Amino acid sequence: MTNDVATAWTRPPEWLPDTRSVVDQRIGTREEWAAAREELLAREKEHTRVGDELARQRRELPWVRVDEDYRLDTDDGPRALAELFDGRSQLLIYHFMFGPSYQAGCPINSSIADGVNGLVPHLNAHDVTMLFVSQAPLEKLQAYKRRMGWDFPWVSSANGEFNLDMGYSSSVEGTRAWVAQNLGSLPPIVDRNASASGTDVAGYLTESPGFSAFVLEDGVVYQTYATGWRGLEFLMGYYPILDRAPKGRDEDAGFQLWIRRHDEYDSQ
Repeated sequence: MTNDVATAWTRPPEWLPDTRSVVDQRIGTREEWAAAREELLAREKEHTRVGDELARQRRELPWVRVDEDYRLDTDDGPRALAELFDGRSQLLIYHFMFGPSYQAGCPINSSIADGVNGLVPHLNAHDVTMLFVSQAPLEKLQAYKRRMGWDFPWVSSANGEFNLDMGYSSSVEGTRAWVAQNLGSLPPIVDRNASASGTDVAGYLTESPGFSAFVLEDGVVYQTYATGWRGLEFLMGYYPILDRAPKGRDEDAGFQLWIRRHDEYDSQ
């Protein structure tokens, strides 16, 4: 099963955010602030309602039956996709960028995993199983998971076509050709993350981040939703918090260059 839709978000720089305009900050009175805040609150409420409508439209997407016999490597041995639901009816999978040539997981993906790790028990209580999948061998994933102190389930698709068919992994040859054509347009974060992951740019970009949702009905698995790249910001809890800080994300041309693995900040 090839997910052709995923090709729309496979690699940067198309997904990068627009360059923000510099704010000409002004100083005002408490009364001026209160009036401006009230006006902004109306727009924030409108934004929330738009989000509710988008959530409804996601739930209304048609389900696609998954007939392929995908088997992924887990801590308990190879398991079919239907078995990964672990007795629940919904399965959410994050496609974590950790390819065969990587020596460590992508720092940005690792920051996402930090935020999700503590939420898994709450999702489980709501009939949702969430796990991570990567192309690297299971032994590498297990070692990195121990280093990071994570508890969530992490499976390997190294011995199957799951990640390839979902559109989040590509061949080294095809990726190397694409990189050769686009090397001058790649943002600095790509080279930095490749180095931090212990591979080169082409090896790094064989993987793409993604999120896939599935449901199990009468023993049949259906895919219900998928997104990637900037569509994954809902998993990056620090961004909505920074959006409410006085200086915002404050990244400009240094997009995501500040992000490290959580055990690396003190070593800067």
